[in-house]
Amino acid sequence: MKKILFTLFIIYGFGLNAQNSDYDWKKMDPKQRKEVINNLSPEERKELLKKFRNNMVVENLEIDAGDKTEFTQLYNEYLDNQKQIKSQFNPNFNPETLSDDEAKAKLQQSFEVGQKLLDNRKKYADKMQQVIPCQKVLKLFQSEGMMRDKMNERKPHTGHNNNMAKPKQNP
Repeated sequence: MKKILFTLFIIYGFGLNAQNSDYDWKKMDPKQRKEVINNLSPEERKELLKKFRNNMVVENLEIDAGDKTEFTQLYNEYLDNQKQIKSQFNPNFNPETLSDDEAKAKLQQSFEVGQKLLDNRKKYADKMQQVIPCQKVLKLFQSEGMMRDKMNERKPHTGHNNNMAKPKQNP
């Protein structure tokens, strides 16, 4: 999943004016890009991905230059909070092996985490509306949904009879 997300953001990032100070990403062929990315440290890759993602979102929403820094900071805070909330739920479990009480507890936990995600989204929607119009906030959340759908399309589908595949549950 992380590789697919990374690849998707890199592809989108190449189409934008996102450039690392040392590389002209637009002029590189895919093989060169891959080589450069593979030679980056994990921290550098993470920063590069973050830069490409931010540039893609700012470009897509057509954020004014004066609001870019404040919006990007809010957007990164929002994503960090969402990630922290999601980390409270371990999706790697097999529901068929849980007792009734364990399953009820896991189900309740998924509702609680889902509510926290929604509350965080509302909180940051209000904050973002202080910087950009609500239409752009709506477009941002809409594009998140489309991105998630795209990611799910690219995931390999495992058969139901494959015992090695772990069922993944998300709140």
